[in-house]
Amino acid sequence: MKTQAPKSITWFASVILAALGILLYLRIISIPVLAPYSFWLVAVAFILLAIGNILKDL
Repeated sequence: MKTQAPKSITWFASVILAALGILLYLRIISIPVLAPYSFWLVAVAFILLAIGNILKDL
């Protein structure tokens, strides 16, 4: 399996999701709707980045 760098938008989206999840978990920011899903935000960010490395046009 050959991997390549993800597009910029994929990388930025994953970084934003991961940062949001970490900030919510540490209670640095408070968004009551998203707070229970902080782990899942980080997990989705990682999965998005991994898929961006595998697929060519993502």
